Amino acid sequence: MRQGSTKFSFQQVDVFSSKALLGNPLAVVIGADSLTASEMAAFARWTNLSETTFLLQPRSADADYRVRIFTPVAELPFAGHPTLGSCHTWLSSGGRPKSGEIVQECEAGLVHIRRNNGRLSFEAPELRRSGPVELDTLTPVLKGLRMTSDDIVDANWVDNGPGWLAVQLRSRADVLALRPDFSVLSGLRVGVVAPWDPTKDGREADFEVRAFSAAGFEDPVTGSLNAGIAQWLIGNGIAPLSYIASQGTVLGREGRVHVELVEDRIWVGGDVTTCIEGVAAL
Repeated sequence: MRQGSTKFSFQQVDVFSSKALLGNPLAVVIGADSLTASEMAAFARWTNLSETTFLLQPRSADADYRVRIFTPVAELPFAGHPTLGSCHTWLSSGGRPKSGEIVQECEAGLVHIRRNNGRLSFEAPELRRSGPVELDTLTPVLKGLRMTSDDIVDANWVDNGPGWLAVQLRSRADVLALRPDFSVLSGLRVGVVAPWDPTKDGREADFEVRAFSAAGFEDPVTGSLNAGIAQWLIGNGIAPLSYIASQGTVLGREGRVHVELVEDRIWVGGDVTTCIEGVAAL
């Protein structure tokens, strides 16, 4: 880090939950233009959250702000919960969009975000890879999930940047029962999804989702994965044009991801709750 600290406004927010501590946390540094990439990476390692973001002045004339997204080990071109959490923080710190939709600039390009009844939603980015998962990839996935091909309904690539593939199971109970072997899944980003049964699971959500990262942990609530799954499920008529996904149940979270198709655009949204406001000395 630099000699002598500089103070930056800072927030830690909880994404995809209207109740604090039940979603996916995100650290956000505001007005971070003077920080170098190595300084950003060092702070992200220190927070040790799945992602830490840095709000910057936009380079594109079409953008309202720019964000850089770091995990403890690498920078990401795009991620879903950091997009919503960063936008919430930008707005709460005085940001004003140029038009009705907010435009975020990130390494993956421009991402459109809308506000609807206080809830933020981002437009799902185009899939970089779709279609059936190849057998040589699916085999270790099934082994890592401790399943066989008879246990799944389908498997599809849903990669919009991070590299996600998704496996569809028959029931929410099947999803919640998974105890993956992360040593086998190492290097793969695997999402799992199954429908809720209203008679058994209730009507609070329509699908259950779990996300197993390439780094060997389960992500509480995952915007990029849900965006890719939505394009797969809605595109194939498996899901309705509007639905709610539950995620994080096994981890003691109550994440809720709101998905909606509007005029050929899929929007992925959720509530964001500010948990910490203060100053970071970097």
